[in-house]
Amino acid sequence: MSSVYEQLGGKPAIDAAVDDFYRRVLRDEELSPFFADTDMDRQRVKQAAFLTMVTGGPNEYSGQDMRTAHADLVKRGINDRHVDLVVKHLGETLASLGVAQELIEQVAAVANSVRDDVLSR
Repeated sequence: MSSVYEQLGGKPAIDAAVDDFYRRVLRDEELSPFFADTDMDRQRVKQAAFLTMVTGGPNEYSGQDMRTAHADLVKRGINDRHVDLVVKHLGETLASLGVAQELIEQVAAVANSVRDDVLSR
C-alpha cells in the first residue's frame, strides 16, 4: 500500500497544496494576523517539509517541535478556534485539488493529532 504522501501525488501535490493553503489562511481575518511578521516563503518550505514527513514522504523536516514552533502564537492568543480554521482550510485546499475524502480525513487526523502540542497543553 502506498503512503498518503504518494496517494496525494508526492512533492508537486504537496507544494500546490501548501501554496493554496496559505492563500486561504492569509485571506482569513482570524488567522492572517498570526502571520503578519512571517517570512511566508520560508514558512511554505517548512510546511511542505512537515506535511511531507507526516504523510509518509521523505523526512526532510528539520524545524522545531510543535510546542516550540507555536509558543509565540500561544502567547498571542491562538486557540482551538484557530486550529479548527487551519484544519478546515487544509481540508478545503485538498478537496479543491481533487483529493479523495478518505485521504483528506487522514490528513485532518494528523493535523488534529498535534493540536495539544500546538496549543501547549
